[in-house]
Order: sequence, then structure tokens, then C-alpha cells
Amino acid sequence: MVRVITDTTCNLAPELIAAHHIPTAPIAIQFGEEGYDEFINLDRDLFYRRIQETGTIPTTSQPSPAWFAEQYRLAAQARLPVLVITVTSKHSGTHHSALLARSLVPEADVEVFDSASISLGTGWMVLEAAEMAARGSTRSAIVQRLGAIRRNSHLYLTPATLKYLQMSGRVGKLQGALASVLDVKPIIILQDGVLEARENVRTRTKALERLVALAEAAAGSAPVRMGIVHARAPEEGRKLLEMVTARLKCEAVMMEDLVPSLAVHGGPGVLGLAFHTL
Repeated sequence: MVRVITDTTCNLAPELIAAHHIPTAPIAIQFGEEGYDEFINLDRDLFYRRIQETGTIPTTSQPSPAWFAEQYRLAAQARLPVLVITVTSKHSGTHHSALLARSLVPEADVEVFDSASISLGTGWMVLEAAEMAARGSTRSAIVQRLGAIRRNSHLYLTPATLKYLQMSGRVGKLQGALASVLDVKPIIILQDGVLEARENVRTRTKALERLVALAEAAAGSAPVRMGIVHARAPEEGRKLLEMVTARLKCEAVMMEDLVPSLAVHGGPGVLGLAFHTL
């Protein structure tokens, strides 16, 4: 059986991770001199509380090669081939850490797959891989399927406020202040593994409508596996869920609170769609 490994940015529910026994590398989150490992000693409540207390946003860094190497050793001892599915290599060094760890455990049989996505965009791939592995599929067959999912994946996001983007330096203070006054909401699109702000709309309501319109255009009449992500905005998340299920052919749906290592860039109120066509 193939052992599937991932990182915490995949945003899958803890119950799914546990049910499929998926080792999950924690993203490191640093508040000044204080270091945390995502979902080991830093949950969402503490994450947002520390931001309020410090008035700053933390930095993030990839898991160490040593973490992956330990998992590779365990798999090698069990004589299991390994498939690591990581967050997009365009925005994180996690993929590089997973690759580097292979040289530390030459006896392990390891393949590292770049999801070219984030959050539930990666999560859908991890879940598919785990389910296929449980059915006895070969790693080659799983990787082939993941490639098809990656080619047909889409992700669209919109933040509720530009405050966090300002704090992270993603937009200038004056630009952010003016945008906040005008209630401008950027629409962020994942393209070839890179997040890009492609357009702006004037209100939150129009931003949600735009997310759904983009999803409709991308999916056409094809069925989809849909992921809704939100950062501390469950009511708006449910509203977005109702909108997409009414207008798209959703074969399966997941909704999750955005993990801290991703919410750090957009702050509470981020909403998004991560899906792939079938």
C-alpha cells in the first residue's frame, strides 16, 4: 500500500487526516522570537489572538527536511512506497524540503508531487490519493490521476479586508487605506501554481457573485468536486456554498476554515472556492 504524506496547508478536516492515517508536515509559524508548529502547538484561536496581541502578522516557513526524513524511514521499515503531495512550490519551500529529505534516506522509495495549489485545492488531491491507496492502487496510477486533477483544478479567493495584506506588505498603506474606504475587494486567482490579484470589485456581495461566476465559466456543464474555504466566516461560507451548489453540478462538497499558515496573508474573512472538474 502506498503511504500518502502531505502538509498542513492541504486544509483537510482532522477527521479525514486521521481516518486515512496521513502523516501531515506542520508549517512553522513565527511571531517574533516565538516559534510554533501549525496544529501542534498553534491552533486557529491562538493564531488570531497572537495577531491581535502583537499587532503584527507572523512569518511562515516550510517543514524541515528532517521531518520528512523521519517519515521516509518509517515507510522504508514497513517496505511501503511513499507519495508526498505538497502545497505549490511557487509559494512555499515545502516541496523542496520533501525532495531534499530523499537524499537523507536513500533506502526509501519516495516520489514528491507538486499540487501547484493551496488549501482544499491540494486537499482534494490528497484525499483522492489516500482513497486510491486504500483500494490498492499503484503509486503510478495515483500520480497519473493526480496529474489529471491538477490540470482541471481552479481556485478563486477574495479577502474581506486589505488590512492583513497591508500588514504583510502585499499592498501599500495608502493604496490599502483608499481601497478600504471604497470597499474594494480584490479577486485572487491561482494560475500555474501562482496566486495573482486579477481584478477588483466594489462590494463584498459582488465579490462573492464574481467567485461563483468564475467557477461557472471554468466548470461549464461538467460535474465538480467543490471546496469552500473561509477564514473565520462560517455564515458567509455557507452562503457561498448555497450559491455554488445551486449553480454548479457539485458531485462532492467540502467546507473548511482556512488554516493559519494561509490565513496569515489574507486575514479573517477570506472566502474562496477550490475545485476540480471531473
